[in-house]
Amino acid sequence: MGEKDITEKTLEAYNDVFADIINVLLFDGKQVVRENELEDAIVRYHYKADQGKLHEMERDAAKYWKSSNIRIACFGYENQTESDIDAPLRGAGYDGSEYRRQMLADYEEITGKDGTKKIIRKRKLRYPVVTLFLYFGYKKHWDKPLELHKCLDIPEGLKPYVNNYKINLFEIAYLTEEQVSLFKSDFRIVADYFVQMRKNNCYAAKPETIKHVHELLELMTVLTDDQRFMDACSIVKKEAATMCEVLDQIENRGIEKGIEKGIEKGIEKGIGIGMDLIIKLSNILVSAGRMDDLKRAEADRSFLEGLIQELLPEERYAADRRNLQ
Repeated sequence: MGEKDITEKTLEAYNDVFADIINVLLFDGKQVVRENELEDAIVRYHYKADQGKLHEMERDAAKYWKSSNIRIACFGYENQTESDIDAPLRGAGYDGSEYRRQMLADYEEITGKDGTKKIIRKRKLRYPVVTLFLYFGYKKHWDKPLELHKCLDIPEGLKPYVNNYKINLFEIAYLTEEQVSLFKSDFRIVADYFVQMRKNNCYAAKPETIKHVHELLELMTVLTDDQRFMDACSIVKKEAATMCEVLDQIENRGIEKGIEKGIEKGIEKGIGIGMDLIIKLSNILVSAGRMDDLKRAEADRSFLEGLIQELLPEERYAADRRNLQ
């Protein structure tokens, strides 16, 4: 994806969202994995290369699936906004690191009665590792290899001996409407957004309540590279909201910024309307629901003057007096 979501808690890291993605994509919506059966897994893996230098790999999200305190599996997600030719190599690295962690967990240090310490090995239960690549591109299908063999230049006769690791790829924008409807968490809103963008190249929000508001907006910022979702975080409360409300706030703020920018240009040309007036006017119009007037004021100077005379006559008069002094 090129950028990790480094917020305190990402949307996919919430157990309700994590379990929901697994249940829909792997089990056709059946509630096989319960959110209370999930436990945070380590997402960072270290390895040595380049003459012993320590390097790091990081998953986007990972959880252990447990039952009666016994690990059943380890699930991991990788978010992709573009096709990646090295995805099979990365997937093999993540899975291999987790299997290595299982082997290392066999070794324990114990202290004898005489105080001496020694390392013992007791083989623990092994469990499968499943990595899901979630592809959010909507302008075209994934067009890079899905298996290791197609990433490598394998010499003649060696191919039968090279293990062919394959990635589990899910193209979110190409899910059916029926599949999207199976999601029960905030991820349904994310999936619906990309499906609509693929089909219509635009998005019409539905009146669904968002549970993890800021985390959803932060993920949308990263996946769409649209900073307006992040800007909305400072406007929309963390409590439950709908995407309709979020988009309204984004639109309103965009209009306000557009008008402010226009007024700044006017001030540069010597037109005497202060920024304090335009900000107050914008807030009044937004609060009154007069969005059409707000949009018109951005392009129509005389209409803007009229609105100020209508709604802020005393403040405008005082400003004019200051400009004449």
